[in-house]
Formats: sequence, structure tokens, C-alpha cells
Amino acid sequence: MRLDVFFTPAEVRPGDVSGRVVVVVDVLRMSTSLAIALENGAKSVVPVESAEEAMTRSRQFERGEFVLAGEQKMFPISGFTLGNSPQSFTAEAVAGKTVIITTTNGTQALLGVQGARDIVVASYVNFSAVLAMLRAAARANADISIVCAGNEGNFSLEDAACAGQYVRAIPKRLASVVLNDAATASALIGRRYGINLAKVFEDSSHGQALTAAGFSADLEAAAAVDSFPVVPIFQERQITRLGPDRSR
Repeated sequence: MRLDVFFTPAEVRPGDVSGRVVVVVDVLRMSTSLAIALENGAKSVVPVESAEEAMTRSRQFERGEFVLAGEQKMFPISGFTLGNSPQSFTAEAVAGKTVIITTTNGTQALLGVQGARDIVVASYVNFSAVLAMLRAAARANADISIVCAGNEGNFSLEDAACAGQYVRAIPKRLASVVLNDAATASALIGRRYGINLAKVFEDSSHGQALTAAGFSADLEAAAAVDSFPVVPIFQERQITRLGPDRSR
């Protein structure tokens, strides 16, 4: 089976996702926030391209059935209930509701990988839960593409490091796994940092920018490995958690 990594969504061609299990990684912060929202009882998460589209989609719901969330250039969108800070997606804020979200990087990456067999949202906070699904897919000889959301079209260290941890773990005890060059490089980055996520975020330009903007608590939330063991699956324009009531 093939295990490929793409450091930005712009690198992805239709053949890189068609029929594959696709993993979207946006550690800072969408992937982390979505896992927390679903674990805290959100009915579903609907990613959209813009604030305007979020407002339009919200008109399909009754008052109290949805929450508007998202950011532009890191900061919460005016008039939205939530920004993109992971710790704000509490049970009180999202339980039983549909979260309609737009972000600078993560939602764009998700919306650009249609045609996959499965689309999974991964981060450090749900690492092992997603890994179990990906290893099962790999044992069944399914090809896997890991797409890093990046930062405004550029390489993102924290996403590459997270992808690298998956690349290191998925092939264990499998007979034949073919990696592309980016997968090999991400594995080296993942090995370099290990679980020292504080150092990853310290060295990351996006981590530095979030800290300077006053979002250091978001980095702490994103570094809590396996704290929210949910597998978010994107299908039919919405993200729900994989579980007894949602089969693949």
C-alpha cells in the first residue's frame, strides 16, 4: 500500500485522494478544535469556505440548533459565537448542536479533498484513535494520503511533525509500505521532535504567531496527546464521529 504526505493542499492532485483514505491535519487549530467539539457532544461539524457561507448555511437551522465558529487571520470572526480556540468548544457551547465553521487553513484543506474513500480529521489530541483506524485500513491494503493544511499556503512545521508521527506508526509490522518523499521527510521531522510538542510549537512560525497574538493557551490544548479520543469522519458535507451509530 502507499502512504503519501502532502505538505500543503496545493500539492494534492485528484489521483492523490481518489479512492484513498485521506487524513487532514491542521494541528493549530482546526483539527484539534473539531475533535474536542465532537467529543463534547456536538451533533456534527459543517466546514464552509467563508463567513458569508457560514451565515447562509445557518439559515437552514432553527435558532439554538447551531453554533457559528471560525477565524480569519487567527482572530475570531465578528458576530460568531466561537473562534477557533480549542478550549472554547465546551459541552456547554456545542452539545447537541451543529457547529458551522470556517478557518483560514483547515476548512479549505478539507473542502479540497473530495472523492476520497474516507476523509479523517487528525491531530495530536486524537492521535491514537485515528491511528487505530488508519492501521486497520493499511492492513486491508488501502492507500493513505495525509494532507497537511499548512499555513496560508505554506509549509507548516507542526502539521508536518504530526504527519510524521503517523507515518512512523502506521507501517509497523506491515509487509510492504511505499512512501513518497514528503512522507519520508515528515517521519524524520517526527523523529526529531518526538512528543516534545512544546518545542514543535516554539519552532513553528504559526505557533510563534499564535503566542504573540495571545493564544498560548491554544497551544497547550493542542499538545494534550490523546486527550480527546474521537475519530472525525467528513462525509456528505458534514463531520461526525466514527462510532457505533456511524459506520464507515
